Amino acid sequence: GRVGLCVLCGLPAAGKSTLARGLCRRLPQRRGWACLLLTYDELIPPEAFRAREPGAEPDPSLPDWKQSRRELLQCLERLLQAMLTGDPLAAAGPSRQPVWERFLSCCNRQGLLRSMEGGGGRYCAHTAGSGPLCIILDDNFYYQSMRYEVFQLARKYSLSYCQLFLESPLECCLQRNRLRSHPLPDHTIHLMASKIEMPDLKKNAWEQNSLILQSSDCASENEQIITLLAAALENPVKQNEENAKQKEADRAICAASAVHQADQTCRRLVSQAMKEARDKNILPSELKSLAEELNKLKAEVLEDVRQGNHLKSQLSVQSQCSDPDTSVISLFQLEAANIVNKYILK
Repeated sequence: GRVGLCVLCGLPAAGKSTLARGLCRRLPQRRGWACLLLTYDELIPPEAFRAREPGAEPDPSLPDWKQSRRELLQCLERLLQAMLTGDPLAAAGPSRQPVWERFLSCCNRQGLLRSMEGGGGRYCAHTAGSGPLCIILDDNFYYQSMRYEVFQLARKYSLSYCQLFLESPLECCLQRNRLRSHPLPDHTIHLMASKIEMPDLKKNAWEQNSLILQSSDCASENEQIITLLAAALENPVKQNEENAKQKEADRAICAASAVHQADQTCRRLVSQAMKEARDKNILPSELKSLAEELNKLKAEVLEDVRQGNHLKSQLSVQSQCSDPDTSVISLFQLEAANIVNKYILK
């Protein structure tokens, strides 16, 4: 049967989970479709969201939320492969992947797996009848790049893809969140609201199958939603559906992500350098000059990342790192240290 991926996005407490549960009740009754609801908050282990102690080394046994998101998409891909090939799914997942056990349990509860004869901890994926399967991914998906990862999965396996973006006033989300049994801190929602990227239907061909809904439009009976899902199922993403304009947009997303990461790292390194300088009792007037020099260097480095000018001649000498963006950061760290030492030795 046909398979579609439907991404729900929007701020916490915008009404995504209510809509998702309504669709999972309604679509089988009305359309005869099977549904699988993947709620990220339930599938990603709580420890992935815990802040690490300041200065603590990353613990590979406690993947951060970003790594967990990646693992969840890998779980979904394994399920899709099993459905397409008929191969069994093993109950035992890769080591250090609690997401896999949660994922299998979620599929099992929703009747998408059945134990194979002879047991042995193996399952086969099945859907009731030959009707379509609608897989609903319930998360914030506030960056385009997060949604694009799901689209790439749809393209890889020629599945249908669509997006439902729930627009809800910030104050409304904050109030609803406070009533939850495990509310998020207000500042988390404020931060997400400042960063959220709405679907751009004009710029991104891959976001064409999108609906932007107000909270009041979010009832699962909304005909627009049913129409979008049905239209998407009739038109799966083609693997070769890539034109020059879209490739350029894809590159822009990757470049923006690289610049953002480099900016965060450089800011942290500037803060460390300034702290080191203050600890050495450098005069306030000198500190101001130092900050200006470091920020000028940061701007130059970010422009290099933006333009893709990673492999300058001095870089290949000073850094053996294979990742160009990491090489740029290594060079920044080195040059920042030289600038700080110049002030310390004055």
